Amino acid sequence: MTDFGYFLVPNSSDPLVGYAQLADRLGLDLIGIQDHPYQRAYVDTWTLLSVIAASTGRVTVFPDVASLPLRNPAVLAKAAASLDLLSGGRVALGLGAGAFWDAIDAYGGPRRTPKEALGSLDEAITVIRAIWSGGRDLRFEGEHFHLRGAQAGPRPAHDMGIWLGVGGPLALELLGRRADGWLPSSTWATPGKLAVMNTRIDEAALEAGRRPSDIRRLYNVNGVISTGASQGFLNGPVDQWVEELTDLTVGYGVDGFLLWAEGDQVEQITRFAEEVVPEVRIQVELEGRGGAGKSPG
Repeated sequence: MTDFGYFLVPNSSDPLVGYAQLADRLGLDLIGIQDHPYQRAYVDTWTLLSVIAASTGRVTVFPDVASLPLRNPAVLAKAAASLDLLSGGRVALGLGAGAFWDAIDAYGGPRRTPKEALGSLDEAITVIRAIWSGGRDLRFEGEHFHLRGAQAGPRPAHDMGIWLGVGGPLALELLGRRADGWLPSSTWATPGKLAVMNTRIDEAALEAGRRPSDIRRLYNVNGVISTGASQGFLNGPVDQWVEELTDLTVGYGVDGFLLWAEGDQVEQITRFAEEVVPEVRIQVELEGRGGAGKSPG
């Protein structure tokens, strides 16, 4: 089943909880929130996730994606497990290796080379899963992170997934070997690139003895649902959105979409949930789909 959600930009001047509650009331499945702590106009992502989880009843929430250089993975794992318990199993974890290194450095975070960033992401997956195991006397020695007699717990309320927001060839191979899902954005992982990127993930998964279909593909899609003529990819009327999202699902195995809307957010969320989502689900059911997946999280 294809999942649909809302990609929330955490501008402090916006009615953020209201947007999330609207998405929840309209039946959307997911709310993903950017994590850029160094942006002065943004509220903190984990604080906002907690408030949204407490203010909604059904939607799954997650960072899209957490900035690893500014989020210690052991503490991040504890925060995610805690919120999952408190929300009744409505949390997933999106993780990124880091970007905007000047801003990260300004906030006291490490400035990593691409190789170091990839290595830290690999280590973080190990640390996070160890903390989620609930084990005692956990030990791990890495170049970037360590556990030295750590006491884990509480465990998450459900089998929580780790979804990576990565695009480089080596990072996609890491994802195929170790992660549970992929969180690309249409601004940088354009439709023309998806086939090659998906192939790299799938080949790495097969080499690791995994089924590619077990890796979720959730696409942050930037655009405008309009009443006029098409102005390009995902910038046009409802029937264009239905056609393009259906093609991405059937042709590229995309398992879900998060609306990253331009313009009036209430109007865009409402039109997406009421006009686009039902029609895409109908078309996908009629045409079949390119990828199978498990429920998010």
